[in-house]
Amino acid sequence: MLTVLMAAGTVIAAFGLLSGTLMIRRFPVPEIHPGTSRPSLSVIIPARNEEHRIGPLLESLRNQSYPDSEVIVADDDSSDRTAEAASAAGARVLRSIPAPDGSAGKSAACWQGATVARGKLLVFLDADTRLTAADSLDKLVSEYMKRGGNGLLSVQPYHTIRRPYENLSAVFNLIVTAGMNTFTPESWKLPPAGAFGGCILCSREEYMGTGGHHAIRDELMDDLALGSLFRDSGLPVHCLGGRNVVSLRMYPDGIGSLVEGWTKSIASGVRSTHPAVTGLVSVWIAGAFMPASVLMAALWSSTAGWVTAGAALYLFYGLQVFRMIRKIGNFRFTAVLFYPLHFLFFTAVFLWSVYAVNVRKRVTWRGRQVDV
Repeated sequence: MLTVLMAAGTVIAAFGLLSGTLMIRRFPVPEIHPGTSRPSLSVIIPARNEEHRIGPLLESLRNQSYPDSEVIVADDDSSDRTAEAASAAGARVLRSIPAPDGSAGKSAACWQGATVARGKLLVFLDADTRLTAADSLDKLVSEYMKRGGNGLLSVQPYHTIRRPYENLSAVFNLIVTAGMNTFTPESWKLPPAGAFGGCILCSREEYMGTGGHHAIRDELMDDLALGSLFRDSGLPVHCLGGRNVVSLRMYPDGIGSLVEGWTKSIASGVRSTHPAVTGLVSVWIAGAFMPASVLMAALWSSTAGWVTAGAALYLFYGLQVFRMIRKIGNFRFTAVLFYPLHFLFFTAVFLWSVYAVNVRKRVTWRGRQVDV
């Protein structure tokens, strides 16, 4: 009986490896394309209590080679000195002004910034991101113009790790990336689930024409909602990776903020994922638990052949996980050695997120209780 179970676990792990290969088959990044134009650009940064995090982004913006740009920081009712820090760095600061309909939060701040922007193109950047090269804005705009100069270009910032607990975001980031649907084999031609929220580029004309963030002001997942808004308006949505273009450090305030952040987003985001991709992700996660299970069962039964098979599966799965996560962040090699723990942590937080979003219908974020 134990042999049958080990064989079944091996088959599930094999299908998991195949699913992992398919769910993120390609991962393009923005590049400079000779001959593309560079229209005027407005960078809009929604910021709430980002006094100690916004500095690196503003510094990286000052070092950009893009010829015609402005930087607008839309302060979202911060209780710290975010506005003062942004102003001292040379940004144009908009103080939070309650909207007539009472809307607040990131979407309201983005909309407020867009209404006063002067550029033909708008770039929305989260305050905890950072442009990693002097030509990052050039790459973003050139890629956008190369793809037709319309619709939405969104980039998943490259995740930078400093403290060990931050590696726990590895599986979450992979699921978010795969959940956009667009990194599967090109022949599948799946529609994008939405957009990455950390870095978004579009034209001011199309943003205003669709209603932009104002039209999705009540949505918890503004990035997915904005991408869907553009897609439903008949405009293309392009999702790319951000390595060597834009990066971020997620949840630097401790593991509590990491759990809070992923609780807010992970269960809600799954709803927008294509069923085919959801299937791949589910098999990949299930398969991730099999190598360790086969190996432990083989050690318990002292079956040399199965010990070898279990160890090989564990190694292959770990290396696949590491290859995938290094595309999206500088995650540590310990993710290979202890990767089942990452999947256990992901599963626990995901189940808590499902409960918070679907049963409690309330999550906490940055000191606010948000109804969902």
